[in-house]
Amino acid sequence: MSRALSNRAAVRAHRRPLWRWRPGAAVALVPAAAVLLAFWLLPLAHLVLLGGESRGEAGSGYWQVLSSAQYLGSLAQTSVLAASVTLAALLVGSISGVFLARQRFFGRSALVALLTFPLAFPGVVVGFLVILLAGRQGLFAALGMGLVGERWIFAYSLAGLFLGYLYFSIPRVILTVMAASESLDTSLEEAARSLGASHWRVTWDVIVPGLMPALVSCGAICFATSMGAFGTAFTLGTQLNVTPVAIYSLFTNYANFTVAAALSVVLGALTWVVLLVVRKWVRQSGGLL
Repeated sequence: MSRALSNRAAVRAHRRPLWRWRPGAAVALVPAAAVLLAFWLLPLAHLVLLGGESRGEAGSGYWQVLSSAQYLGSLAQTSVLAASVTLAALLVGSISGVFLARQRFFGRSALVALLTFPLAFPGVVVGFLVILLAGRQGLFAALGMGLVGERWIFAYSLAGLFLGYLYFSIPRVILTVMAASESLDTSLEEAARSLGASHWRVTWDVIVPGLMPALVSCGAICFATSMGAFGTAFTLGTQLNVTPVAIYSLFTNYANFTVAAALSVVLGALTWVVLLVVRKWVRQSGGLL
């Protein structure tokens, strides 16, 4: 009898909803909802509507963006740059992250703090650091002048912008991989080694699959950050037509708010689609994002 009652209680507990609507607790969400409405939903709605306005025979802002080789080229260049930076950051950051997570040595904490310190820098500072490294008066310029009598300058080129984006992308990967490495089951690696697997085989068949959800999630964040990065590109003033700088130029130099709004929406939508695809892939593979 008691067992039957306990089974019924368990069934009822299982059928209960995991959450209950509490009016008192909902009041606590009012400030957050007000901020979300005032500083996110309303400006975003205005941005979307502004991009759809038509100015003369040129058509709406979205049509001008999607029918222009200049704007489509800007989106393509920005996407390729962001993807390249993401892949490079994942390669460098994952190796460093696994090493730092598994090795204990003197000065490890200081090294981790030093490697992740660039996260505290805004894009303008990162661009200035690239100029100090590879600008006209930078370290590479002085080194090239001393070695071959010619200044090595690449801060204002695609290589400089790539280096700047990579500078603030690697720390994100290092921190993510370090956290993910702590949860890996080392017994699987030991079992693989006991079966005669080499170091590279263990890495490729055990460690990489275990880190894959974290790598994909972090890669999506790095891609989105690189797609919208403005301060570094603006500071370097490269010839590369990156979309955030193009948007800034549209509404400051030409007062073309319609096309600037449309280009902003298209850039955001493109980034959002990438994040959505990655989110679904990670959830299906058992990760979280």
